[in-house]
Amino acid sequence: MKVTFVVPAIGKKPGERYIGTWKMEPLTVAALQALTPDDVETELYDDRIELIDYDTATDLVAIPVETYTARRSYDIAAQFRARGVRVVLGGYHTTLAPEEASQHADAIVTGNADEVWTRLLADARSGRLTSRYDGGTNATGLDQLPDRRLFADKKYLPVGLVETGRGCGYSCEFCAIAGYYNARYHPRSVDAIVRDVEASGHKTFFFVDDNLVADPAHVRELCRWLKPLKILWAAQGTLTMANDPELLADMKAAGCELILIGFESIDPATLAAMGKRWSSSLGERETLVRRIHDAGIGIYATFVFGYDNDTRDTFARTLDFARQSAFHSAAFNHLLPFPGTRLYKRFEREGRLLSPTWWLDKDYRYGQLAFRPANFEPEEMAELCLKARQEFAAPAVVAKRGMAALRRGRLQAWPVYWAMNLRLGREVDDKFDVPIGHHLDELPK
Repeated sequence: MKVTFVVPAIGKKPGERYIGTWKMEPLTVAALQALTPDDVETELYDDRIELIDYDTATDLVAIPVETYTARRSYDIAAQFRARGVRVVLGGYHTTLAPEEASQHADAIVTGNADEVWTRLLADARSGRLTSRYDGGTNATGLDQLPDRRLFADKKYLPVGLVETGRGCGYSCEFCAIAGYYNARYHPRSVDAIVRDVEASGHKTFFFVDDNLVADPAHVRELCRWLKPLKILWAAQGTLTMANDPELLADMKAAGCELILIGFESIDPATLAAMGKRWSSSLGERETLVRRIHDAGIGIYATFVFGYDNDTRDTFARTLDFARQSAFHSAAFNHLLPFPGTRLYKRFEREGRLLSPTWWLDKDYRYGQLAFRPANFEPEEMAELCLKARQEFAAPAVVAKRGMAALRRGRLQAWPVYWAMNLRLGREVDDKFDVPIGHHLDELPK
């Protein structure tokens, strides 16, 4: 039996290269490869960096689907199914929109695939493949080490991706992860994380959890074991860490150089509307930011616009806050109603969705709005987000932030700052208006 993994791309503009920062290792594939019996042959086609051989001799095609890649995923599935090859779809989008995904596959996997993958393969081998496999959200297979051998000939960014847990204990209105894991956090064992780091072959890592600090005791224990490895790493977390100086010190000593924090908004009323009222009660933002910076950890700050309290002045004040804070990096995004979220359901009730399945709309472009905001035309808000990104990525602003990064970080991490920010700056305009699912039948340059 042979299984072909296919990682779909989002899209790219005609004649342009695929976005560099979107070319990370597909960790899902490595996790499934580790669970695949040794007598099953496997191969990987990554749509982001190479052509897909639709005529490859294979018995089953497995495609992980994200909302942004859904349209492309269904097109790829159709090509294989037209050749008589069975296709299974999984991933977050498939779980949140199972009825839609099932129309484009012979089988779908909802929940965590590592709970059902071996059973699915056995059924496929014996000709008894069923239409749906539900792995649930308990994440009991977290300690399995991923098998990255399929990445050997692929040109991914030189950053290792490692899970330290899944889910998050918060329940933000717009967050698809909150809906997927029912606002629960599932930590991975420290032993498995350390073995994964050691086996990856990398020295720089991104821990892919949505909230690394959801369990502070777990992070402290992890840091104790990571410290001797002399690695550099980044992760996602929350501002709650700013009120735990010992945790910050442990993270820095273990190699943490950057933490991605979803500030989302500087307006308390907007935070309350998001379901993040707790964020306003932690203390003054400026003080919290200073504590993290004083610990020697940079911040990748993310902001979201589109709630009803947002005005044009909100953009200006947010940009000023980001500049004054000298963040390592920042993202200025608009709301996006992902299927299965409370935000999507609310906008649907209020009649504010511009398209009920915007991710399948042939005219939808990356960076566009999929809903009607209260105080803006959709096109105006998209342009304001783009302008904020451009201004924060201006050379003078990048240089000033770079000096701040040098003062608080390790010298060996300074080249990473420049590589990351210069690339992000170049890609601000490249990402805007990328056609979803289009122009992918040529090899990305």
